[in-house]
Amino acid sequence: MKTLLTALLLLTLQLLTAQENEVYADGVFNFTENKSQKIFTDWTRIRKEPGVNAQIIDSLQSNQQVMILQKEETVPVLQLGERKANWYKVSYQKGDVMSEGYIWGGNLCVGYRNKNGYDFLFGLSKTIDKKTKPLNEIEKQNIAGIKVMEGSILIDEVYFDTGKGDELSFASFNIESNHKLENVELTLKAMVSGEACGIATYDQYVLFRDKKLIALPQLMNVGDAGAYYHSEEYVFRNDKGGISNTFILKVEDMEVDEKDREKKKHSSKTYLWNGSSYKLK
Repeated sequence: MKTLLTALLLLTLQLLTAQENEVYADGVFNFTENKSQKIFTDWTRIRKEPGVNAQIIDSLQSNQQVMILQKEETVPVLQLGERKANWYKVSYQKGDVMSEGYIWGGNLCVGYRNKNGYDFLFGLSKTIDKKTKPLNEIEKQNIAGIKVMEGSILIDEVYFDTGKGDELSFASFNIESNHKLENVELTLKAMVSGEACGIATYDQYVLFRDKKLIALPQLMNVGDAGAYYHSEEYVFRNDKGGISNTFILKVEDMEVDEKDREKKKHSSKTYLWNGSSYKLK
């Protein structure tokens, strides 16, 4: 009887350990089957089978379109730094030849848009070690990027922080053209967000002018319902309270004290735009 109980205990511990060590893919890398997607990372390897040890049969460059055929859920999720993604079976065309293979989802675009003959790609490229303030502790930080392409030719690119893996549940990438800053052709907005209280959302605005990308200071929003929040937003020229050739950063902080009273603080910064660059007023 003792032998049976010991065996059951060991099996339970093994199952619990396996569950604790299991890696789940980040939500931003969840791609739909039978839909087209684009390559973000240059020289992305195509493999004969899913897995880092499988034979490499091809490589694809940024902006190459692929068709998602199948998510591979029979092999473990691959984690590189803070990025976690499934393997996908894809098809693609090079010249007149159609081919198939397997690709790691972290090398695909999180979002992409086309405007005025340019392709704009949004993806996550790597994880770095970054010192936090004010304690100077080292933590992992994902780096995202936006590229502007003409076909296979890279015109420009910018990179920015997007938090840790638990802040990669959702993403969006849009083109906004109604801010009317002088000499700005269009404005790009990339967003990544977590799905739990206390997990930050990052908004990154990028201006496009004269074939150049200009990243504005990043916005961060975070909160715990009913306890606190930190909110950042831009007021552009065409927004209520906007001023010509400026954008205003508005910050609001709220926390609940020991008597359940809300305490709010407001602050703002004004950035001047001269038609080609910005500076703090």
